[in-house]
Amino acid sequence: MQTWAIANQKGGVGKTTTTLCLARGLVDAGFRVLLVDLDPHASLSHAFGIPTDPPSRGAYELFTDATQMLSRLARETPVERLRLCPAQPALATLERRGASQPGLGLALGRALHAARDQYDYTLLDCPPTLGLLMVNALAAADRLVSPTQTDPLALHGLRDMLRTADMVERSRRRPLPRAIIPTLHDKRTRSGQQSLEQLRDAYGAHVSPDPIPVDTRLRDAAAVATGAMPASRGADAYREALQWLLDPISIECEAA
Repeated sequence: MQTWAIANQKGGVGKTTTTLCLARGLVDAGFRVLLVDLDPHASLSHAFGIPTDPPSRGAYELFTDATQMLSRLARETPVERLRLCPAQPALATLERRGASQPGLGLALGRALHAARDQYDYTLLDCPPTLGLLMVNALAAADRLVSPTQTDPLALHGLRDMLRTADMVERSRRRPLPRAIIPTLHDKRTRSGQQSLEQLRDAYGAHVSPDPIPVDTRLRDAAAVATGAMPASRGADAYREALQWLLDPISIECEAA
């Protein structure tokens, strides 16, 4: 099983949309996919119509009850071969618990290891803040996929994200390959074009060749989650990004 952490320390960069579109592409290619929503705001879970009031069992239990297994917490979705472990608002309370509960930083990795034969890919939708949940995801991941809006402020957030990845990589003592997907790109603006050029200059082969354009058809996350993928430029761009991610040459470049 391959585990991808979809993460950026800046919000509003298309992280949940990226998680959904990559997952749908993997399912369409015949893979068994698990989504784990680690964001207390639960945008990914809401896209599948899962309420947070009252909260259902989900990712929170992976950190608070060692007997809970992903096989029990993951639920079916309307998409064949796609399952979801939903988020709950209580995930936001884990930072306090982590200070007094040894081993909480590896809880997610243990749960994923136990489920390694049940799925081909697991995608972790991370919160946009550095903390216990993001560190858990990076510690467990085989790869960091970082969606990054093509504007100057987003480039600052990406630098912070990659510094965090470096820190976790040193701590876990094994490589953490990283891929950068430019998102919400507006080629008509000078700022968008300059930011894209800066991304490519700074990170080279770690950046996907084609940016994801601004696409209003992808704004309805529920439609992407439960319906057919829209016929649109954005959806096509995500399919191209997934092919790049699955290309062995791309993987070698990320690890370099």
